[in-house]
Amino acid sequence: MRSFFKRRRPRPAGPRNNQWRGSRAGQVMNQHAEARRAKTVAKWGNLMRWSGLMAGAVFIGWVVMMGVKHSGPMLQRLLKIKAVTVEGVQHITKQDVIDLVGLQPGTPLHHIVAPVIKKQVESHPWVKEAVVTRVPFHELRIAVIERKPAAIIRAGSENFLSDEGGHVLARFGQADDDTLPMVIGVDPIGLLRGDGGVRQAIMSGIELAKLVGHTYEGRLQVNAANPSNLVASVRGVLFQFGEEAVGDQWERFQRVKPTLKTLNFDGQGRGANEVDLRYENRVIVRERG
Repeated sequence: MRSFFKRRRPRPAGPRNNQWRGSRAGQVMNQHAEARRAKTVAKWGNLMRWSGLMAGAVFIGWVVMMGVKHSGPMLQRLLKIKAVTVEGVQHITKQDVIDLVGLQPGTPLHHIVAPVIKKQVESHPWVKEAVVTRVPFHELRIAVIERKPAAIIRAGSENFLSDEGGHVLARFGQADDDTLPMVIGVDPIGLLRGDGGVRQAIMSGIELAKLVGHTYEGRLQVNAANPSNLVASVRGVLFQFGEEAVGDQWERFQRVKPTLKTLNFDGQGRGANEVDLRYENRVIVRERG
């Protein structure tokens, strides 16, 4: 007899739906918690590391500051200037240079500012250039290049000593140095003020003195009252120069000099005693009464 109720077919073996839901959820939650924990730990680790670095930097700065504070006097004693060497002086003395520097006793070497000392030394009329060197650990060295006397400048009623650049080196008053050429006709106020036009006139006069001095012995005197018409005299002969370069004018004279038989440098005024070079391509020789 067929059974009234049909048998149900058995379900295939296997896991039921949502059978591992609880274990998997717990595992995922644990992973998230561990991730958050690791993130928090890493964040605090970075914070601690940066805090340590900042604290270390502050500590190092404090140590350096304290070291400088306490080592300052010791460093000054170790680097105190004990010798000042001055080289290249002839017309001025070593003490003159040291006075210009104005060093205070116990000044440490590292307090020296070379450009400032250089400017102070070069303020002296005789000093053309100065080189300042700090030599470890106790020496300040100053090398000086002096200006060279080139002419006596007669300005007003006084004589002044000048280099070839027109810089006044000394005030002579009525004293003189006949081994140097003399430049006259110079404005005394412009000379003492260092006026550019006056200096240029002096430089032209000194250049002229060099040219003539190579040819004739004796002291040369140049009147530079009018820079465009320099007048030079040596051993009784007068030379007049125009606006053309004095070197070119003197070269023109040198070419015709062998033919000037009447030109006399005896200082007695005999024969021709004036040479005019102011005109282009011409040499005019005159006899002055």
